[in-house]
Amino acid sequence: MQDITDVAKRLVQHNKGKITEVYFVACGGSLVDMYVSDYFIRSESTTITSGWYTANEFVHATPKRLGKNSVVIACSHGGNTPETVEAARLAKAAGAQTVGLTYNDKADLLAVSDYSFLYEWGDETRVHNNPMAIMLELTVGMVNELEGYDHYNTFMEGMKLIDTIVASAEKQVEPRAKAFANAYKDEEMFYVMASGASYGHAYGFSICSLMEMQWLDATAVHTGEFFHGPLEITDENTPFILAMGLGRTRELDERVLKFLKRYAKKIEVVDAKELGLDMIDDSVSEYFNPVLFYSVLSKYRYALSKVHNHDLDVRRYMGKVEY
Repeated sequence: MQDITDVAKRLVQHNKGKITEVYFVACGGSLVDMYVSDYFIRSESTTITSGWYTANEFVHATPKRLGKNSVVIACSHGGNTPETVEAARLAKAAGAQTVGLTYNDKADLLAVSDYSFLYEWGDETRVHNNPMAIMLELTVGMVNELEGYDHYNTFMEGMKLIDTIVASAEKQVEPRAKAFANAYKDEEMFYVMASGASYGHAYGFSICSLMEMQWLDATAVHTGEFFHGPLEITDENTPFILAMGLGRTRELDERVLKFLKRYAKKIEVVDAKELGLDMIDDSVSEYFNPVLFYSVLSKYRYALSKVHNHDLDVRRYMGKVEY
């Protein structure tokens, strides 16, 4: 795999530091993996704008700013998602620098990527080498090269710690995930909530883990939006999953939890602080929330698959019918 820091420097040097926008383009779970990087730019950069696009929308409603000052990061797990490959091709034709991520060394995406990362995949792979972490480190590196990032060294220290934190957290939640699956095995609808950098993974757990992999109804609700409509569905029979992150928006999550404890009964709280993410410095820990939540909530989806006798890889339509 290419050196992430080196690629960040080369992206900046290519256009003499004139990067004005970064677009994150993918579909499904790969798009979910990009949310935290988009969030980081929106939170920390004063010179770059950012866009988070499902690939087919990027193709059909291409942003007018796309051009030689743009970087387009495209991710496709198998590397051949037609919409994502077309988006990268379009970006390259517009003069943008393109970065592709996949685990497939024969992927079509590689042919339209100026830089590429072949990431590790599987139960034994290191967390900091998964696509979410790679894209986040690349994004932080670009911002640091372009304008400086005061907490860059602290962030990189966090990258060194995240594997240990995740491994410990996975062991901690495994019995809880099994208990959750047994308690909620007959539920058909879940509300998954989070805020800040974690919201993307609330969305991802809903559409990928629950809807795609378990054929369950689910929706993601931002904790900041909960009190502006969604709270009206709250009762003692409705199940909620709350991913409580560290960082600036934790107060939003705590407010929702306080309400749920009063009016709901079926509440599963996955708390980054309880799971040890506070080992990483407060100045950057919020950007590691989704990296932790992905691995931890994977234990929950696996436990659900066992009680449902529904393998996570079974599909009715994806890759089986024309669409």
